[in-house]
Amino acid sequence: MKTINNLISQYINFAFALCLLFCSCSNDESQEISIPEDNIFYLPVIVHVIHKGENIGEDTNLSTERIERQIEILNEDFRRKVGTRGYNEHPDGGDAKIEFVLAKKDRNGNPTNGINRINENTLNGPYLGYNQNNYAQYGYWDSSNYINIWTTPLSGEYTECLVFGSATGPDINLPGSQFLPIPQLGDPEGILINWMHFGESNIDCQARFGRTLTHEMGHYLGVLHPWGGNDCEFNDYCDDTPAVDRPVYNSAFMGCEGETVATNNYMNWSDDEMMNMFTKDQISRMHNVLEHHEGRHNLLSSPAIK
Repeated sequence: MKTINNLISQYINFAFALCLLFCSCSNDESQEISIPEDNIFYLPVIVHVIHKGENIGEDTNLSTERIERQIEILNEDFRRKVGTRGYNEHPDGGDAKIEFVLAKKDRNGNPTNGINRINENTLNGPYLGYNQNNYAQYGYWDSSNYINIWTTPLSGEYTECLVFGSATGPDINLPGSQFLPIPQLGDPEGILINWMHFGESNIDCQARFGRTLTHEMGHYLGVLHPWGGNDCEFNDYCDDTPAVDRPVYNSAFMGCEGETVATNNYMNWSDDEMMNMFTKDQISRMHNVLEHHEGRHNLLSSPAIK
């Protein structure tokens, strides 16, 4: 039987997880993005695996195969690939034409597999909280050349299925950007994912198919939750997502304008197995960020993907 202290700890962690996930879609068709030759935008990622000293493949020191599979899942979702969990036939759904590549070169131009493993016990710096500022102490590569992703070695007792992830948003003049956590000057940019929810696993949790990273990558590219700031009029600024003023989980309900909410949207808080769609307006918002945000735009020509 759980003690009162344990219950209080779980409640605090749950509330904290909701706070982390409350980040943030606007379609500006007047701004066009220059499409690469093969019509795909390639973005390099570096996965900083912060572990507790285990052998590779054990617990927090995630296996290379699991990390590679997570990137595959990310691409299946963003590309709406047929035959995968990321496929949908919804008329408002789309292929984002964005693919993620584990970095092929490190900061010095040397070959890398895109995985940077760091034992957390080797850092003597101060603990700055569960945020990008803290984990950047372990490893942080230039955010104009890499999307920094940290897998965080949290204890499973109170964080499994409670703390999932968080992402910094792009500082760009798009409506609704105030709902994204924008780094202050000099702060690191990137994505935190609780190691238990990175890639596929057999944990007893609704977040076990790698969709936490899909959701947080949406935020990193400027997409909001469909409910935005919990306001029917000013929510996610995407016309093809039904207007809602409260979080969407697994159960469908009528939105602000009498439309049935899409529980399968990646930017909801639905179970991993339910989510399989970015809408065309959400995709347009991501493209807008890739075109007009200096750092995100520079990723397209990063030497790390060549």
